[in-house]
Amino acid sequence: MKLMHQLGTGIVAGVIALSVYGANPETANDGADMSNRKQQVVDLLKSLETGDPKPLQYINPNKYIQHNLAVGDGMVGLGVLFASLPKGATKVNTVRVFQDGDFVFMHTEYDFFGPKIGFDIFRYEDGKIVEHWDNLQEKAPKPSPSGHTMIDGPTTATDLDKTEANKALTNAYMHDIVFNRRREKFPVYFDGNNYIQHNPWVPDQLTGLAAGLQELAKQWHAVKYDRVHKILGEGNFVLVIAEGSFGDAPSPVACQRTPLRWHNSAEKQEDDYLHALA
Repeated sequence: MKLMHQLGTGIVAGVIALSVYGANPETANDGADMSNRKQQVVDLLKSLETGDPKPLQYINPNKYIQHNLAVGDGMVGLGVLFASLPKGATKVNTVRVFQDGDFVFMHTEYDFFGPKIGFDIFRYEDGKIVEHWDNLQEKAPKPSPSGHTMIDGPTTATDLDKTEANKALTNAYMHDIVFNRRREKFPVYFDGNNYIQHNPWVPDQLTGLAAGLQELAKQWHAVKYDRVHKILGEGNFVLVIAEGSFGDAPSPVACQRTPLRWHNSAEKQEDDYLHALA
């Protein structure tokens, strides 16, 4: 369930393919439809645990594109995936689920071949799921230096009327802070002493962020972002899909930063999931 066919088999988050589809204006603002789609993808992922075939009806079998290099397209690929999972040992717990137009994205705790934390993105077309990307990372064995896990914190979006403003703010943040490293802009985007970090290696607050990133660099795990492919959001939660490099690994790397949670136009919470591709 990786984010691009071309990227390889590691932890992926990064490339909303070469095709970027806008929301259907007739469905993007339909609250009932949004709630229904969220529940559909929750049920679909839960079926990996239960083996229930009913949620497969939410997929368009003739158009389903799978970006996990280990899983084939269409229903045949899904059938092979289901058969490969440990019988009675697979666990799926979706912690957060959001929708932006025809895209539904979710934050999930998995346990198959070991505990993992994942992000999944599903794209709908004409009421059916037609495409899927994901990003999986081994679950950290202990909390962050500030005591946070990779999945705790708020789970429900607020400020729904500020979705587009928060996505624009996140885009500006990526350009100012991540790409151009304009440190004088930090106060514009971060809620300083209230900033919460769920990266298992990095402490809270701006001082913790700076110290954590410096320590990663010392360990040859410096992070470099090359390109943002898409930004998705609902209310005060925003997902950035990007690619770049992680350390000095010769292989390409995909990076996913999610979720950025905004409060009064200041970044309140962030997760960084990064991993070199095999």
